[in-house]
Amino acid sequence: MASAHVKKSPAERPAPVPRMQPAMMMFSSKYWSRRGMSLDSAMFQQQRHTGGQMSRRPSFCPISETPGTESAEDSGKTAVVFSLKNEVGCLVKALRIFQEQRVNLSHIESRASRRVLSEVEILAVCSCSQREFSELLTLLRDAVNIISVNTPPNAWAAADEDDVPWFPMKISELDQCSHRVLMYGSELDADHPGFKDEVYRQRRKYFVEVAMNYKFGQPIPRIEYTEEEVRTWGVVFRELTQLYPTHACREYLKNLPLLSKHCGYRDDNIPQLEDVSLFLKERSGFTVRPVAGYLSPRDFLAGLAYRVFNCTQYVRHGTDPLYTPEPDTCHELLGHVPLLADPKFAQFSQEIGLASLGASDDDVQKLATCYFFTIEFGLCKQDGQLRAYGAGLLSSIGELRHALSEAACVQLFDPKTTCNQECLITTFQDVYFVSESFEEAKEKMREFAKTIKRPFSVYYNPYTQRIDLLKDTGSIENVVQDLRSDLTTVCDALGKMNTYMGI
Repeated sequence: MASAHVKKSPAERPAPVPRMQPAMMMFSSKYWSRRGMSLDSAMFQQQRHTGGQMSRRPSFCPISETPGTESAEDSGKTAVVFSLKNEVGCLVKALRIFQEQRVNLSHIESRASRRVLSEVEILAVCSCSQREFSELLTLLRDAVNIISVNTPPNAWAAADEDDVPWFPMKISELDQCSHRVLMYGSELDADHPGFKDEVYRQRRKYFVEVAMNYKFGQPIPRIEYTEEEVRTWGVVFRELTQLYPTHACREYLKNLPLLSKHCGYRDDNIPQLEDVSLFLKERSGFTVRPVAGYLSPRDFLAGLAYRVFNCTQYVRHGTDPLYTPEPDTCHELLGHVPLLADPKFAQFSQEIGLASLGASDDDVQKLATCYFFTIEFGLCKQDGQLRAYGAGLLSSIGELRHALSEAACVQLFDPKTTCNQECLITTFQDVYFVSESFEEAKEKMREFAKTIKRPFSVYYNPYTQRIDLLKDTGSIENVVQDLRSDLTTVCDALGKMNTYMGI
């Protein structure tokens, strides 16, 4: 998820308050350092893999009751992680809310905050019904900063020096990644267009609830969009579709009419994510799932490894339909979805995600930057002309025009150098990177991925929707057997072509 709007040049937007653009916000290490966070997941201890098996040791320091042997996921318990000031009496006030709501705590732990030095983070495991937990969260949000909900307490593990960061080993574990929202959601910054609009803020809380309650395998809830939301979408849709014939790549232009036919892409209708997900599944194997706000690059890229795209459902504020400081559904549906329906582009996206699994923070940063300058702001050559395939460009009227103009600086995409390019946060990019094709970009990324230091390789099994670690001869032999079966099918087809077609 990334730049979702028209980025206005200084001349078009006089004396703007510096704002972090969405794609840049997601991948800028400078931004997270200003908030006291690392570019990786800002609030959680990294999980680790040991010998191919996930370690499940809690990284919190226990301060109270000893947890039971069964996990919250197994027992039906629910966990909430929240932060509060490291002051006498703060925890007591927060726990009083649990007491007043008659919610039992089966386990509680604390640790120093990785975001703000003066805060601590609390993990509380609750034994209550879904209704009781929902009422508890409503009151907690007024008293503390909730970081994560509905996350099993054993979702983080301690680190050993020889281990690698945790990553999801099966597609259902993306629930843990997608629920770890770093920012936005219902909490808007003061410079957000909807900050002072209480109706809009309440609407955003509804979208947060929908996304945080969603779990893998469920149908995506359908949204009844308001007249204002549809009107805002319509403005963005009409402005951008006028530019696409001369600015978008041919793969985009091929799929947009199909989305209009099968998913209701029109200026008077906001498509539903469930319809879009079913369409993508048939075209490229990708699916989408709702997300409440920003994810860390590590969590976001992990979704791509399973051909899952985390997608917002809320709409930007109607007072400025051509600008938003965050990714919204206009950006996701118009910028990303049409190209995710292309098999070659889908493969390119997945390989970036696979390369991120178990990678170090530094390597994830490099991959995220390559993602930024390709899938978000990438250009390609078609019929001797530059065309845009990056979602940040295809959802931004001003920058789409700029990137294809003579004023833009364009260089050949090379991951080894592109990964060090700075992602600007207040204006158009200094440089855009062009590839001859998605296939060329994919091959370059494959070579670049070989430089990532991991004690294993990863293989995505599309039948089980799991990640296999290739770290010994046995695991590699299993993959070779699958490849032999595929090659047998190809050889059989070639033999029939020779026999029946004379080729």
